Amino acid sequence: MRTGRPLLAAAAVAIAATTAAYTFGGPGAQAAAPTTKAKPAAKPAEKCVADARYPKRQLRGVWIATVKNIDWPSATGLSPAKQRAEYVKILDNAVRRNLNAVFVQVRPASDALYKSPYEPWSQYLTGTPGKDPGWDPLPFLTAEAHKRGLEFHAWFNPYRAAYDANLRRLPAAHPARQHPDWLVKYGEQYYYNPGLPQVRDHVVKVVTDVVKRYDVDGIHFDDYFYPYPGGGSTFNDRAAFRKYGDGAKLADWRRANVNTLVGQVHKAVHDTKKDVKFGISPFGIWRNKAQDPTGSATAGMSAYDSIYADARAWIKSGTVDYVMPQLYWPRGFKAADYKVLAPWWANEVKGTDVRLYIGQGLYRVGATDVPTWTKPGELPAHLTLNSKYADIDGDVYFSAKQLATNPLKVWDRLVKQHYSRPALLPLPEGGAAPAKPAKLKASGSALTWTAVPGARSYAVYKVPGSGKSCQATDARNLIAIVTGSSYTAQAPGTYQVTALDALTRESKPAEATVSAT
Repeated sequence: MRTGRPLLAAAAVAIAATTAAYTFGGPGAQAAAPTTKAKPAAKPAEKCVADARYPKRQLRGVWIATVKNIDWPSATGLSPAKQRAEYVKILDNAVRRNLNAVFVQVRPASDALYKSPYEPWSQYLTGTPGKDPGWDPLPFLTAEAHKRGLEFHAWFNPYRAAYDANLRRLPAAHPARQHPDWLVKYGEQYYYNPGLPQVRDHVVKVVTDVVKRYDVDGIHFDDYFYPYPGGGSTFNDRAAFRKYGDGAKLADWRRANVNTLVGQVHKAVHDTKKDVKFGISPFGIWRNKAQDPTGSATAGMSAYDSIYADARAWIKSGTVDYVMPQLYWPRGFKAADYKVLAPWWANEVKGTDVRLYIGQGLYRVGATDVPTWTKPGELPAHLTLNSKYADIDGDVYFSAKQLATNPLKVWDRLVKQHYSRPALLPLPEGGAAPAKPAKLKASGSALTWTAVPGARSYAVYKVPGSGKSCQATDARNLIAIVTGSSYTAQAPGTYQVTALDALTRESKPAEATVSAT
């Protein structure tokens, strides 16, 4: 069972305005000593009431897609300096919206946006598969994210082998050319066969290499497992099924192949670095009620039956640290109603150690094919609904391009209604909090403190005039998360600073008073 769950998540967003002030109460007077004058009543214990409008812990992320240059880099062949500048701009947009995590695609199709010993350089850097871009982007990508207090998840596609149907255009050392027996052609693309143990071992090796050599906070898989059905093609894995099926039904065997890989990756990630997270963003419908009475009241494609992705099995077995179902449909959409799916997924993770974040279809805002998406309040309403479910711990948006374009000015609404304060990440299980910042002092408007070993960032609170010991219950008074050892106050008053480690475990506060600004 999870412990230390955010107090805020269970409350509805629409809390009465009177709860914006802290309330106090509790049993009061001590009994008088029998032989002495009665003692005055003890001061009532301070009771902290969290304001659900300002959640203190909530994951707020964005996907940064590199495949086909969707988000970054914006085109192939850009100079390293231009690539770096574009990436920094995306991060700055994320911070400006009070987001705290990025999910960056580092392996779109058995290629690499980092210097890999196992797979060639991605064509989305230079335009040519296997061509060295002249630098290794991943250290920069992680460092710049961490510099801004953003958690960094390296996003992998596990089974896509090549977008190009002509394998001769791939580098000779590409695994797809070295191991043609691993491949299944489906439509105009090649996939690695999930039924082969050597394919699973290769994926695990690739992921483990990144966890070992780079400062990533998480490993992330998207929703592509067995290919999505279409075009009348048949995924020809008969030979592997004959060899490894062991009497199972084909569909069950395929799901078992995916489940095996998920379990292997989860173990490899945690064996390599125990605090690195592993999660998956499955297609938003596990199964429909028409296929399984415990499924959702929907009528769309079933991930369980069509792409053999059994998210329920991953949750039950604990082989993922989080799931992020892609709920790219609006409220009231008959085939896949957001109001149906969000609570369904919340119920799936209830009582487990698996976190639930919702994948939001930011790219759909303003789309005219579904009229609901033309309403600027639709996406913010998803977050209002989420706040009613204690097991929904945040949201991630697809994709980064719309951070800048701000369709229908949706980000103005999201920030005003839901992200007006920064937020720490959901609290992890176990582990020691950092030491509190030492030698915190105020000089004019400047707060400075001694850096804390093991701290990645620091939370700055402005203490209200009352409710002092309650000030960190929610994010009402959380004014900044900074990565340096100083902060410039905007107003006189009492401030507290806490140290945060990479998982945002929080130290006890240090306090100082700013007399003038």
